[in-house]
Amino acid sequence: MLSSQQPDLNILVVDDHELTRLYLKLALSQQNNMKLTGFATNGEEAVEMVKKQPTDLVILDLQMPVMDGLSASIHIKHIDPEIKIIAYSSWEDVHPDVIAQTANIDRFCRKDAPTAHLIKLIHQIAHKALKS
Repeated sequence: MLSSQQPDLNILVVDDHELTRLYLKLALSQQNNMKLTGFATNGEEAVEMVKKQPTDLVILDLQMPVMDGLSASIHIKHIDPEIKIIAYSSWEDVHPDVIAQTANIDRFCRKDAPTAHLIKLIHQIAHKALKS
């Protein structure tokens, strides 16, 4: 688990739905050692933001206009392979293992999962992200 001595985990939230972005902002702002570094509304914006600011973890919607999350994940990992990516999606028939193999996703979280599940996933990969 993240402790008060560890540096903040820089998190970028990418989702085309404003309410989802606001919900994640609220949920993550209650966590110690997590710093929201920005919000993007599509994959293209996310890629540009990753180029310009320190990012340890991206919470990435898969279905978005301009550039979808699958394509964005490939570009993000090309920029910095150490960035961790959690696919955050409402897709019903998604197979997380297939997506992880094809799109460089580190973890998958369904949007209807409890908030505690998403926070747990972040904590599971936070140690790896902060060691980089």
